[in-house]
Amino acid sequence: MRITKRTNIAVRLLMYCAANSDRLVTKSEIADRCKISENHLAQVINQLSQLGFLNTHRGRRGGIALARPASEIRVGDVFRQVEGPVPIVECFGDGDDTCPQLNVCRLRTALSDAAQAFFHALDEVTLDALVCDPVDMMDAMRPAACVRA
Repeated sequence: MRITKRTNIAVRLLMYCAANSDRLVTKSEIADRCKISENHLAQVINQLSQLGFLNTHRGRRGGIALARPASEIRVGDVFRQVEGPVPIVECFGDGDDTCPQLNVCRLRTALSDAAQAFFHALDEVTLDALVCDPVDMMDAMRPAACVRA
Protein backbone atom coordinates (compact mmCIF):
# COMPACT_ATOMS: atom_id res chain seq x y z
CA MET A 1 0.00 0.00 0.00
CA ARG A 2 1.24 3.46 -0.80
CA ILE A 3 0.33 6.57 1.15
CA THR A 4 -0.17 9.95 -0.44
CA LYS A 5 2.09 12.94 0.03
CA ARG A 6 -0.72 14.60 2.00
CA THR A 7 -0.81 11.79 4.57
CA ASN A 8 2.97 11.81 4.85
CA ILE A 9 2.89 15.55 5.54
CA ALA A 10 0.01 15.12 8.01
CA VAL A 11 1.86 12.55 10.11
CA ARG A 12 5.13 14.55 10.10
CA LEU A 13 3.21 17.69 11.08
CA LEU A 14 1.44 15.93 13.94
CA MET A 15 4.74 14.42 15.13
CA TYR A 16 6.34 17.87 15.11
CA CYS A 17 3.47 19.30 17.15
CA ALA A 18 3.69 16.37 19.58
CA ALA A 19 7.44 16.91 20.01
CA ASN A 20 6.71 20.57 20.81
CA SER A 21 3.61 20.09 22.93
CA ASP A 22 4.74 22.77 25.37
CA ARG A 23 4.26 25.59 22.85
CA LEU A 24 2.56 26.73 19.66
CA VAL A 25 4.52 26.03 16.50
CA THR A 26 4.32 28.08 13.32
CA LYS A 27 3.65 27.01 9.76
CA SER A 28 6.92 28.51 8.53
CA GLU A 29 8.88 26.75 11.29
CA ILE A 30 7.35 23.38 10.39
CA ALA A 31 7.89 23.95 6.67
CA ASP A 32 11.56 24.76 7.27
CA ARG A 33 12.26 21.95 9.73
CA CYS A 34 10.28 19.23 7.94
CA LYS A 35 11.29 20.28 4.42
CA ILE A 36 7.67 20.78 3.32
CA SER A 37 6.22 23.37 0.94
CA GLU A 38 4.25 26.01 2.87
CA ASN A 39 1.42 25.73 0.34
CA HIS A 40 1.05 21.97 0.86
CA LEU A 41 1.44 22.43 4.59
CA ALA A 42 -1.31 25.07 4.76
CA GLN A 43 -3.76 22.70 3.06
CA VAL A 44 -2.89 19.87 5.45
CA ILE A 45 -3.10 22.14 8.51
CA ASN A 46 -6.56 23.22 7.41
CA GLN A 47 -7.69 19.62 6.89
CA LEU A 48 -6.27 18.39 10.22
CA SER A 49 -7.90 21.31 11.98
CA GLN A 50 -11.28 20.49 10.42
CA LEU A 51 -10.84 16.82 11.39
CA GLY A 52 -10.17 17.79 15.03
CA PHE A 53 -6.50 16.82 15.21
CA LEU A 54 -5.12 20.38 15.42
CA ASN A 55 -6.03 23.69 16.99
CA THR A 56 -4.92 26.78 15.12
CA HIS A 57 -4.46 30.21 16.69
CA ARG A 58 -4.31 33.32 14.53
CA GLY A 59 -2.42 36.50 15.15
CA ARG A 60 1.06 37.67 15.97
CA ARG A 61 1.50 35.10 18.73
CA GLY A 62 -0.50 32.46 16.89
CA GLY A 63 0.45 29.00 15.82
CA ILE A 64 -0.57 25.39 15.76
CA ALA A 65 -0.96 22.78 18.49
CA LEU A 66 -2.46 19.34 18.89
CA ALA A 67 -6.18 19.46 19.67
CA ARG A 68 -5.85 16.53 22.08
CA PRO A 69 -3.00 14.63 23.76
CA ALA A 70 -0.70 12.67 21.44
CA SER A 71 -1.56 9.52 23.40
CA GLU A 72 -5.16 9.86 22.18
CA ILE A 73 -4.33 10.23 18.48
CA ARG A 74 -4.23 6.90 16.64
CA VAL A 75 -2.16 6.85 13.47
CA GLY A 76 -4.77 4.62 11.79
CA ASP A 77 -7.41 7.31 12.34
CA VAL A 78 -5.15 9.93 10.79
CA PHE A 79 -4.48 7.74 7.75
CA ARG A 80 -8.16 6.85 7.25
CA GLN A 81 -9.41 10.40 7.58
CA VAL A 82 -6.68 12.10 5.55
CA GLU A 83 -6.49 9.46 2.81
CA GLY A 84 -10.22 8.95 2.56
CA PRO A 85 -11.56 5.94 0.70
CA VAL A 86 -8.76 5.33 -1.80
CA PRO A 87 -9.38 2.24 -3.93
CA ILE A 88 -6.38 -0.10 -4.07
CA VAL A 89 -7.42 -1.46 -7.44
CA GLU A 90 -10.06 -0.55 -9.99
CA CYS A 91 -12.68 -2.95 -8.63
CA PHE A 92 -12.64 -1.14 -5.26
CA GLY A 93 -13.67 2.09 -6.96
CA ASP A 94 -16.99 3.73 -7.62
CA GLY A 95 -18.41 1.07 -9.94
CA ASP A 96 -16.61 2.28 -13.05
CA ASP A 97 -14.59 -0.94 -13.32
CA THR A 98 -14.05 -3.01 -16.44
CA CYS A 99 -12.79 -6.26 -14.91
CA PRO A 100 -14.70 -9.25 -16.30
CA GLN A 101 -13.75 -11.35 -13.25
CA LEU A 102 -15.31 -8.98 -10.70
CA ASN A 103 -17.88 -11.49 -9.38
CA VAL A 104 -15.46 -14.41 -9.06
CA CYS A 105 -12.16 -12.74 -8.20
CA ARG A 106 -10.50 -13.77 -4.95
CA LEU A 107 -7.79 -11.13 -5.28
CA ARG A 108 -10.33 -8.46 -4.38
CA THR A 109 -11.07 -10.21 -1.07
CA ALA A 110 -7.37 -10.74 -0.34
CA LEU A 111 -6.58 -7.07 -1.02
CA SER A 112 -9.51 -5.94 1.10
CA ASP A 113 -8.27 -8.11 3.98
CA ALA A 114 -4.75 -6.75 3.54
CA ALA A 115 -5.97 -3.15 3.62
CA GLN A 116 -7.95 -3.83 6.80
CA ALA A 117 -4.86 -5.43 8.39
CA PHE A 118 -2.78 -2.39 7.37
CA PHE A 119 -5.17 0.03 9.10
CA HIS A 120 -5.59 -2.28 12.09
CA ALA A 121 -1.80 -2.28 12.59
CA LEU A 122 -1.77 1.53 12.46
CA ASP A 123 -4.67 1.67 14.93
CA GLU A 124 -2.32 0.10 17.48
CA VAL A 125 0.12 3.03 17.16
CA THR A 126 -0.50 6.33 18.91
CA LEU A 127 1.19 9.58 17.99
CA ASP A 128 3.13 9.70 21.26
CA ALA A 129 4.71 6.31 20.39
CA LEU A 130 6.18 7.90 17.25
CA VAL A 131 7.77 10.69 19.27
CA CYS A 132 9.52 8.79 22.05
CA ASP A 133 12.48 11.23 22.24
CA PRO A 134 11.45 14.75 21.20
CA VAL A 135 14.97 16.15 21.75
CA ASP A 136 16.57 13.69 19.31
CA MET A 137 13.75 14.26 16.85
CA MET A 138 14.19 18.03 16.97
CA ASP A 139 17.98 17.71 16.62
CA ALA A 140 17.49 15.56 13.52
CA MET A 141 15.33 18.30 11.96
CA ARG A 142 17.63 21.18 12.85
CA PRO A 143 18.82 23.11 9.76
CA ALA A 144 22.38 22.12 8.74
CA ALA A 145 23.83 25.48 9.80
CA CYS A 146 22.49 25.00 13.33
CA VAL A 147 23.63 21.45 14.04
CA ARG A 148 25.65 21.12 17.22
CA ALA A 149 29.26 20.02 16.88
